[in-house]
Amino acid sequence: MRAAETKRLRAPSTIEYVDESGRFEGYAAIFDQVDQGRDIVLPGAFRRSLEMRGAAGIKLLWQHDPAEPIGSFDEIAEDARGLHIRARLLLDVQRAREALALLRIGAIDGLSIGYKTVASTIDAETGIRRLSEIDLWEISLVTFPMQEAARVARVKAGGIATRREFEHFLRDAGGFSRREAKAIAAGGFRPVPIRRDAGEELAAPGLADLLASLRRATDQLHSQT
Repeated sequence: MRAAETKRLRAPSTIEYVDESGRFEGYAAIFDQVDQGRDIVLPGAFRRSLEMRGAAGIKLLWQHDPAEPIGSFDEIAEDARGLHIRARLLLDVQRAREALALLRIGAIDGLSIGYKTVASTIDAETGIRRLSEIDLWEISLVTFPMQEAARVARVKAGGIATRREFEHFLRDAGGFSRREAKAIAAGGFRPVPIRRDAGEELAAPGLADLLASLRRATDQLHSQT
């Protein structure tokens, strides 16, 4: 089935970091996950659109408002997980400064894509629509994502500074459920310093080992109940 409808998709997404300059990196959509509108984005759905427009042709908006562009994209590309982005907020714009402040405290933590459906199929039994080709024209920072998973996984340049940020980190980087992350964070939290290397990756000494040990302990508790 082919259509020319316009739609917004608050897809499963994560922002991997937000720094002081307004740069952020993450996923605007995750493949093969159902949203509340009963849509699934398939791998390769963005390929033709990105070839035609490139990152410079996709707009970074605030709450899908075409009158409020707040920055630009350095890179937009599909990988095995989903639609990966590198973007920057234009801090000369007041709304972009407000967006950065809200991101840093977790008041805004959603991403949503604006697109037109080019090609799709609908499962007659489930009603789920599988989007195989999408004409992407904007990506927005939004307040309410359509899925619980469509949340910003915020790691500030200075580190994981609050218990809420630690809970987000446990859920997005460690794969823990909301309940597990809250229980772990409630057991004791200290700010975690994070360094940025030359490749601009964020790393925290011992975090991989910590996550592995927490996962083992959680799995053991589940096996005993």
